Amino acid sequence: MSDAAAPELQSVRRAWGAILFAGLGYFVDIFDLLLFAVVRVPSIRDLGAGERALEVGTLLQNAQLVGMMLGGLLWGAIGDRRGRRAALYGSILLYSIANLANAFVASVPSYAVWRFIAGFGLAGELGAALTLVGEMVDRRERGTATTLVATLGVLGAVAAALVGESVSWRWAYAIGGGLGLVLLLLRVRLRDSAMFARAREQGARRGDLRRLVGDRPRAMRYLRAIVIGMPVWFTTGVLITFAPEFAAALGVAGPVTAGRAVLVYYAATTLGDLTSGLLSQRLRSRRRAVAVFHALCAVGIGAYLLGAARVPVSFYAICAWLGFAAGFWAVMVTMAMEQFGTDLRASAATSVPTFVRASAVPMTLAFLAMRPSLGMRGAAAVIATLVMVAAAWALWRQPETYGRDLDFVED
Repeated sequence: MSDAAAPELQSVRRAWGAILFAGLGYFVDIFDLLLFAVVRVPSIRDLGAGERALEVGTLLQNAQLVGMMLGGLLWGAIGDRRGRRAALYGSILLYSIANLANAFVASVPSYAVWRFIAGFGLAGELGAALTLVGEMVDRRERGTATTLVATLGVLGAVAAALVGESVSWRWAYAIGGGLGLVLLLLRVRLRDSAMFARAREQGARRGDLRRLVGDRPRAMRYLRAIVIGMPVWFTTGVLITFAPEFAAALGVAGPVTAGRAVLVYYAATTLGDLTSGLLSQRLRSRRRAVAVFHALCAVGIGAYLLGAARVPVSFYAICAWLGFAAGFWAVMVTMAMEQFGTDLRASAATSVPTFVRASAVPMTLAFLAMRPSLGMRGAAAVIATLVMVAAAWALWRQPETYGRDLDFVED
């Protein structure tokens, strides 16, 4: 169906209410997701495991990411079966409650359980939000709308860094959980898209996750969508989360904190998200815009691991470069959402970024396994090479989606 035959499609200006709510939801999502990286060391120390901060931190991060992987599957299915709005509201409620609970944990095992539950809830917001907005907005402005959602959302990481370094870690988690509940209490009224309503009325098989991988061409589209985004979570889950340990190993002369690394990284990511989204609109190509940012990411990783920074200021500058280069996240998720029909769109848009984030689990485990023999720099360099080569291949093979009409189903 063409845009002319679909009068329910709106301009960005007319859809600003839905875009704002989606962006604020993503703001809280990113705040809660990245808060752990900021408060990792003090929280682990207070729980009595400070001498094993790297290993325990990896355990907790992986618990969160495994929760996100499983949550992405469930929330995606809910988004396709019950509606994008149901997945959006439900995920915000669950991760808000879980992050409030994180403020009261008394041991590492309970901390891991609540990070798992928080990750499960965090998995649903972005995919549901971008699917809802993408199906509401005119296809010529779709990239602008999703870019605005992502740019507003990424500011949550900046807020997490500021809050995490200004108050105790328990208060930081309480603030994160409270922000989500406040957002829900605003009782913003959203409606599911007309595309979703039509797919439901037509009786399309919606949210059947087996269909994402049951057909080989569709499964390859899905796999490539995941691999394209993996450089983002290599830099976030390995280089930035463990920035203090890397700085020491690389001989940086001065203290480096995870909170400040997260702050500069995501402040730059905000600019990168805005730039990559506008670039994809300017080039009329999602693929070419992502390719530019892949190249920037490779340069930043090289500078980081080659030890170009000798003092904290230059180290943070490289973290900022990596953050800007990782700003293709919104374009990547938009491209994944545009690859699939209305009957599987929320499942794909929710699970793809979740599996991208969850890819940090094997990456961090491989990093820890190789670290004793290769050192931190060598282990990270091996993983980075594999990730960047795989991402370039996936992007080269993935179809272009700029301007695609989304009013279709897979079957």
